[in-house]
Amino acid sequence: MQVGGYAGKILRVNLTDSSFHVEPLPSEWVREYVGGDGFAARMLFSELKPRIDPLGEDNKLIIATGPVTGTLWPMSGRTVFVSKAPLTGIWGESHVGGFLGPELKYAGYDLLVVEGRSDEPVYISIEDSDLELMKAAELWGLKTNEATAAIKGRHSDPDTQVAAIGPAGERLVRFASVIVNNARAAGRTGMGAVLGSKKVKAIAVRGHKALEVSDHDEFVRLAKAAHKRVRENGQAREMHKWGTWILTSVKQTIGELPTYNHRTGVFDGWEKLSGEYIRPRYTISDRACFGCSLGCKKVNYVREGPYAGTFGEGPEYEGLMSFGSLLGIADFPTALKANQLCNGLGLDMISTGATIAFAIEAFENGAIDESIADGMKLEWGNSEQALRLLEMIAKKEGIGKLLAEGSRAAAKSIGHGSDKYAIHVKGLEMSGQDGRTHRSIGLSHATAARGADHLRSLVTVDQLGYQEVAAKRWGRDKLPEIVDPYTEKYKAAAVVETENVYCIRDSMIVCWYSVSWPPIFWLDDFAQVLPVVTGVDSLGSTDELHKIAERQVTLKRLFNAREGIDRKDDRLPTRFTEEPMPEGPGRGQRVNLEPMLNDYYKLRGWNLKNGLPTDETLQRLSLEWTRTGVRRE
Repeated sequence: MQVGGYAGKILRVNLTDSSFHVEPLPSEWVREYVGGDGFAARMLFSELKPRIDPLGEDNKLIIATGPVTGTLWPMSGRTVFVSKAPLTGIWGESHVGGFLGPELKYAGYDLLVVEGRSDEPVYISIEDSDLELMKAAELWGLKTNEATAAIKGRHSDPDTQVAAIGPAGERLVRFASVIVNNARAAGRTGMGAVLGSKKVKAIAVRGHKALEVSDHDEFVRLAKAAHKRVRENGQAREMHKWGTWILTSVKQTIGELPTYNHRTGVFDGWEKLSGEYIRPRYTISDRACFGCSLGCKKVNYVREGPYAGTFGEGPEYEGLMSFGSLLGIADFPTALKANQLCNGLGLDMISTGATIAFAIEAFENGAIDESIADGMKLEWGNSEQALRLLEMIAKKEGIGKLLAEGSRAAAKSIGHGSDKYAIHVKGLEMSGQDGRTHRSIGLSHATAARGADHLRSLVTVDQLGYQEVAAKRWGRDKLPEIVDPYTEKYKAAAVVETENVYCIRDSMIVCWYSVSWPPIFWLDDFAQVLPVVTGVDSLGSTDELHKIAERQVTLKRLFNAREGIDRKDDRLPTRFTEEPMPEGPGRGQRVNLEPMLNDYYKLRGWNLKNGLPTDETLQRLSLEWTRTGVRRE
């Protein structure tokens, strides 16, 4: 394939017959899907049969890159893991930073597809065209850092990138993660359990090939300018200083810091979970992903107290929230220890903390008693107990075996009205936002393909630029209500616009801060650089990029439709729709979801009755080929 920016090859690993197969990347995919999420959606919809077991042999795991992965473009080191999700049974994806994606491109592959199932533990070794399945019986049972060290020792090359699962993935915990080089987590939806079901302990990648872009000189000029914008951006500078912990104070200020299992949005101990408190006391160095001029990753060390000696990168805001305010714990060392354990055992920190929060509230309200909780009295603010439950989940011991299925499944097993305390959408536990004080995130959570997802459409708090851009795009003179966080009016326009932009971001595939700010203007940057990289002129049109994004969003919706998902599943927990926010700036607020859904479906060209794409939409997006097997009436 003579298109710049791509390696031009797909690598398939069939574990059942221990074979490798290399095939060309279809050139039409570049024009229709760009890369990353888009390539994976096209492949997964085409190759997976509906209703398969996510932990069965027929499931596949795709690791995808994009056209700027491994280039000079800022923050171009991200990679996406895609599969049918063990936690939710629908579309699953998990993104990770670091250096894995560039190394896969340097080895000569845009996508790695893991298929079938091995009879014994193995790890996949990729070094350019040297492809092997290595025996890994002695690695089975090791923590991710231990397995990574052993594999790097075997390969004697510090640049070998290792994506490993821990004991949680081996035991098929539904929200097991994949950990890249000890600290970067492809955390959500259970990608680690998919690899565990296939008996794959790790994937090791090393490449030595060069990448070419279509117009080298112009690309270098654009990349230098983009790096300069990142360095000069005020929000990016704050992110460099504080990392994602800057969000703690922001969320507390607007009353959106999830506390006590999302019962409220303000937390009395929030200061000890803020960047201003953490950095001078615990941070010892900064780290960055491939091509990053920002360096938002923080390495931390605990010098005293019960967790003295705890050391590691992270946690991010979401993990800090999950083992902080969500559990009523105002203690950074606890969150750092939980992060260390989740990384080593291979657990998604968000779902782990949220499932523990579910158990505590269920216990508090009598749905769980001490006989189910292994003699424990589950309670808020108990650091030692939270960490014990974390390890029990990873080992599937006692109550941990129940919680390892996720909060939705655990509530179904427990009964007694406990589903009220399982705060999830489509089985994916809620992240660190609240639609009661931020209506657009309520709609995003309800409609996103993988469930309660804030990373596919997070409309910024101040809504910068949305009035002008959205008003122009959707044919209105002015949208003053779009900046009001407490009204449902026009929020669908903001969510659709942002979802489209983020979709192209995740197709390229780059980090948040690789371009201009706010995100509503990203497509202008993408439309500039994509033709220069690829040589495909049509990718220089923002209208065409919007259409590509619509195609991807709709294709993921169709994937879920084959699994039985429709409008009835686009709903929020009753905590957000029936329980008014009890305190803080959003006191008395709750989400009225239905009018936002109607607006969203209209903008997407989906049927208002069932929330599925119309025939006209399929034709407009060149998705007629998906009609077979998808119920849309």
